[in-house]
Amino acid sequence: MGQLFGQFDPVSHEWTDGVVANTFREQASAGNDDRRWVLFDGPVDTLWIESMNTVLDDNKKLCLMSGEIIQLSNSMNLIFETNDLSQASPATVSRCGMIYME
Repeated sequence: MGQLFGQFDPVSHEWTDGVVANTFREQASAGNDDRRWVLFDGPVDTLWIESMNTVLDDNKKLCLMSGEIIQLSNSMNLIFETNDLSQASPATVSRCGMIYME
């Protein structure tokens, strides 16, 4: 999970951002209103998808373990491309629009 969202170094206690934190911060701070898409491609796992619930609800905020909160812009959109939602909670599923393709 540290590679996705970020983590504290156990020795130095310094915070290192993960891929999601860096991507969201970069996209949210872009100066224009062009539509932006962030694509998550792969299996949905309860360990990381539950951390996305505050992003998926009306607040549209990513809350990191460092205490930082990244507010998504109105032009940001997320896509989750996955084989199934067997590990996603009803709370997570209810926050997303679903498209089923065979």
